[in-house]
Amino acid sequence: MQLNSDVLSRVTYLVGSAALIDELPAAPAKEPFADSVVDFLNDVSREIMADAQSKAYSDVVTFGFWIRKASVLKLKERFTGDGFRLGKGVAFHIAPSNVPVNFAYSLVSGLLTGNANVVRIPSKDFPQVSILCEAFNRALEKNPEMKPYVFCVRYGRDKEINDLFSAIADTRIVWGGDNTIAELRKSPLPPRSGEITFADRYSLAFIDSNVYIALENKDRVAEDFYNDTFFSDQNACTSPRLIVWSGSRIEESKKIFWEKLHELVEKKYTFQSIQGVNKLTTSYLLAAVEAGVKVLDHADNLIVRVKVPRLTDFLMDYRDNSGYFYEYDCQNILELAQICNDKHCQTLSYIGERDIFIPLLQKGIKGIDRIVPMGKTMDFDLIWDGYNLSELLTRVVDIR
Repeated sequence: MQLNSDVLSRVTYLVGSAALIDELPAAPAKEPFADSVVDFLNDVSREIMADAQSKAYSDVVTFGFWIRKASVLKLKERFTGDGFRLGKGVAFHIAPSNVPVNFAYSLVSGLLTGNANVVRIPSKDFPQVSILCEAFNRALEKNPEMKPYVFCVRYGRDKEINDLFSAIADTRIVWGGDNTIAELRKSPLPPRSGEITFADRYSLAFIDSNVYIALENKDRVAEDFYNDTFFSDQNACTSPRLIVWSGSRIEESKKIFWEKLHELVEKKYTFQSIQGVNKLTTSYLLAAVEAGVKVLDHADNLIVRVKVPRLTDFLMDYRDNSGYFYEYDCQNILELAQICNDKHCQTLSYIGERDIFIPLLQKGIKGIDRIVPMGKTMDFDLIWDGYNLSELLTRVVDIR
């Protein structure tokens, strides 16, 4: 199939090349977790781990660890089901602009499910993107049979290019805000093609103060929470914006928790003055529509905590990032029902017993797709946002 070269001339290739892009639609679908894919990803992992630059970025190292052969084979055990499955064909991915390594996880999801992939990389020049793309390119030289399956491209807002890649896509995977999804939907898909969208989401954390107080390593808790929040500037949809406290030792726990986190943020986080202005503005905006909001005392603007008197369905319309947190003291888990009933509610991280959330789920809330321990919010899996990617990116051949 000959793709429109005039349109493609506006595309920059970070992985793959213009000379090979015509091979993308013709690449045979593979079985999920094909040996060629597993071996290729293991080589990518080795390239990442051997690159001295990778060590400066924990998200890059985490990704490299996730795609090593032993890890992938564990995924295979979980996601290889009954029936004969094949990849759907071509997967067209739109990566988000605010999480550097997300494009790589999306790409690997497409590869593991047997698809050929073209991924639009965000325009922002993250060093992690360069490190990972170089690792993919080096691994492709060792695995040339995989070249028609891996393309990472960069281009501006260009509907013609979106139209072209959408027209050959069997699945379109869109990570980004609601506006990004709306823009991509202006580019039609073939009749039998599907779409998976990861829209604007928000997340929250739940801390049982009695359990927290009993923990020996509270420094580790601070590290875990830092990784969930400050590591991505709270830009990730998985980053908690609201902290819900329960139990009989709430005030004691808060004092220790926030002091530990502040010490860590002072050491590791780069703060810009505009972030403090934004936090103040957001606090004023919420206070204008919600009585009883209280900005808690803080020594500096690294962490701004705002205590709210109730959990409303509009609270997350006033969320901010860079260390801006709402806090709520909870007496009954069902008090979370209203805010968690929003389909924009994604991840609930916790310190305590996970069974406490069962009554909340049984209430039939329409939000919350993930419940994970604190520190695990950014751990990627083939089940994400309530989607089973291993099923949505494959087709079942019914053999009787």
